[in-house]
Amino acid sequence: MTDHDLWHEINDFLVREARLLDDRAFEEWLELFTDDIVYWMPERTNPWESDDPADTVSKPGELALFEESKETLRTRVARLATGMAWSEVPPSRTRHLVTNVQVESGETESELRVRSYFMVYRTQLEHSQDVFVGERDDVLRKVGDEWKIARRTIVLDQAVLQSPNLSIFF
Repeated sequence: MTDHDLWHEINDFLVREARLLDDRAFEEWLELFTDDIVYWMPERTNPWESDDPADTVSKPGELALFEESKETLRTRVARLATGMAWSEVPPSRTRHLVTNVQVESGETESELRVRSYFMVYRTQLEHSQDVFVGERDDVLRKVGDEWKIARRTIVLDQAVLQSPNLSIFF
């Protein structure tokens, strides 16, 4: 397989994932993850005295907006299915856009590092609208004949969120 073919395969994987999220096919979306997934969204800050981009996000073990495992993701999905997740009544409508996909070798032969930019538009009710923009750093692992997400780090560009909640997935 050429690098070009691999890029198209991974890009198609990410576009399919976005479609599953926008279609609210969350059970099927969960199947895209390995059992040892780390789904992490660090907090973004605006430090006054640093030019180092690493200083603008929290580190592992510090405050994070999301720090999820497969089990906690499964619990969130199950809660959404009950109709009792009040922040999602009525359900949000989302549109996930993925771009600037870069595919690199991973730490093992069966893994790839995939970096991408995203924009997620969410609307709910008549007047509630949110736009989230950022980047994702994923580790994709080949399991059998399928790619699965083994690690996802989501870094929002916004340091201050205007949204009343973060009840959607990225």
